[in-house]
Amino acid sequence: MYKTYEYELAGRTLKVDIGRVGKQANGCAFMHYGETTVLCTATASKKPRDGIDFFPCSVEYEEKFYSVGKMPGGFNKREGKPSENAILTSRVIDRPMRPLFPKDYRNDVTLNNLVLSVDPECRPELVAMIGTSIATTISDIPFDGPCAMTQIGIVDGEFVVNPSQEQWDRGDLKLTVASTGQKVIMIEAGANEIPEDKMLEAIYMAHDVNLKLIEFINGIVAECGREKHTYESAAVPEELMNEVMRIVPQDEMEKAVFTDDKQQRENNVAELTERINEALADREDLLPLVGDAVYQYEKKTVRKMILKDHKRPDGRQIEEIRPLAAEVDIIPRVHGSAMFTRGQTQICDICTLAPLSEAQRVEGLDPNVTKKRYLHQYNFPSYSVGETKVSRGPGRREIGHGALAERALLPVLPSEEEFPYSIRCVSETFESNGSTSMASTCASCMSLMAAGVPLKSMVAGISCGLVTGDTDDDYVVLTDIQGLEDFFGDMDFKVTGTTKGITAIQMDIKIHGLTRPIVEEAIRRTREARLFIMDNCMKKAIEEPRKEVGKYAPKIISMSIDPEKIGEVVGQRGKTINEIISRTGCQIDIEDDGSVSICGMDADQMASAKNMIETIVTEFTEGQILNGRVVSIKEFGAFIEFAPGKEGLVHISRIAKKRIGKVEDVLNLGDEVTVVCLGKDRMGRLSFSMKDVPGN
Repeated sequence: MYKTYEYELAGRTLKVDIGRVGKQANGCAFMHYGETTVLCTATASKKPRDGIDFFPCSVEYEEKFYSVGKMPGGFNKREGKPSENAILTSRVIDRPMRPLFPKDYRNDVTLNNLVLSVDPECRPELVAMIGTSIATTISDIPFDGPCAMTQIGIVDGEFVVNPSQEQWDRGDLKLTVASTGQKVIMIEAGANEIPEDKMLEAIYMAHDVNLKLIEFINGIVAECGREKHTYESAAVPEELMNEVMRIVPQDEMEKAVFTDDKQQRENNVAELTERINEALADREDLLPLVGDAVYQYEKKTVRKMILKDHKRPDGRQIEEIRPLAAEVDIIPRVHGSAMFTRGQTQICDICTLAPLSEAQRVEGLDPNVTKKRYLHQYNFPSYSVGETKVSRGPGRREIGHGALAERALLPVLPSEEEFPYSIRCVSETFESNGSTSMASTCASCMSLMAAGVPLKSMVAGISCGLVTGDTDDDYVVLTDIQGLEDFFGDMDFKVTGTTKGITAIQMDIKIHGLTRPIVEEAIRRTREARLFIMDNCMKKAIEEPRKEVGKYAPKIISMSIDPEKIGEVVGQRGKTINEIISRTGCQIDIEDDGSVSICGMDADQMASAKNMIETIVTEFTEGQILNGRVVSIKEFGAFIEFAPGKEGLVHISRIAKKRIGKVEDVLNLGDEVTVVCLGKDRMGRLSFSMKDVPGN
């Protein structure tokens, strides 16, 4: 027997089966929302692995093509590595869940979501988010839940709770909010320059829905919840903390960590750690835990100084931004480049322009998304933080940071009609000490402008941090957090936007939620900071997009033809269009709606390609003047080619004003000639004249 629970959520029925499947997992929820079905499980190891000094939690979101009745692409016909959407969904689920596990818990935990079927009206990502919380909360895994998630869209100016896939894709807002029973714990958003007050309204609309959903989940837990299991605590023993604080007094630790140079701070702490190890050399039971103890001591010191004295490690004021610098065109020959520096965080972004045919094809569960015209990618090499590590390609963090900067700039990009290019931006992290994703947003914006992409507005981003005390009213919000404040603080609240409003939000926290005053202050601070960055840094490097693309970027001409004429331009087996490409050296792409894109580096050759296409699709009328080339000579006349695959006959009597004995007396193969159209002959062929051209 199994139990089924139902709840009306945003006009649709959410159904949860408990005990029906996955009985060997620690917790399992078989989720149904409309006809979307997701299996959500939570599993934990019996005990921690040896040597683990962190909480090893893994969130998986598995997209199966059978869920939408599709076969996977490629030869293998099997799902491979997770898609970008799957990775980003896993990260969104992870962020509100992770803070709710005990800080001293080290058992391996896997939260798995298997998408079994997809109803376009009910997004599977949302179902997985809710199901993960239910599966973990009813399990015996220690967890201070539940939490709930709601998505808000704006369609035709109106808020929509948990929008359909089509509404989500075309709306002006893509907001996901997670809440505990009291506070907001996670925010993720992409927005079309939404004003701050409207964004706050949407956040707390979602929060209200979450609170009701949590009541529903609590009802399930009351009936099906298991007793939480005991575990080996990884907390640092109080005895060791006392010893560490005796060996290194508080004032020495403060002196060691309070410097604006990251490497100097790390060296200072390393020296103190070495002193502690030497002092405890005879305590083999404590030595393996010294690293954790120093980390906790350093964290406690930084938090105390910020919270009580409003003193930041690098000496800045609470709302002060680190020194800024920006420049463009630092890399030769590329289509656009810019570098943005904020303190010890430095990003170089390179922009590449290409024809629309080079847009990335997307294979996923969303039928509305089949290609990506704009790509933003982010790289984080080990040298940027002074470490050595073999590069094994982008991880989830790199993909997440790239997606955030991509989301930030999408609303200000020109349409394909306005700017018929595919665009790729790559942010290379040269140096990192906090919030490289926001530096990537600033650098990418300038790089696009330098490349001649006509952005609608300038976009900047900044991150705010948080240090909290014992009560909800005891907190300090920090503008522009550096790495140490991120590691030891409670929040990383990233916001990007223009002067009009917000384009993206990503909020990570390590505590059990934020009060509304904290959220409001963080949003206010990030607006002030991003306007400051634009006015005092970015605009000094480049104030507006360049009027033209650079000399090394491909040039593109756009035109439209009658879709019924596409076959004539392409020709049999592509013969005609390949001939145009061969003659002009241009790349030519034709869409099903008749949109034609001609890409090349030589303006004359591009104009020639356009002229050929126009000639092919033209319905010639009597009196029309054309230029062509002699391609065939017969006894009765010469055939003139005006464009690949487009020919007409000049009868021998129409070649010259005087009578000629044979065509070769006047014309040779390959001659360039000017003719006038006479209409069609009895056989329906185009007929032309050389002698009747005006002026001849």
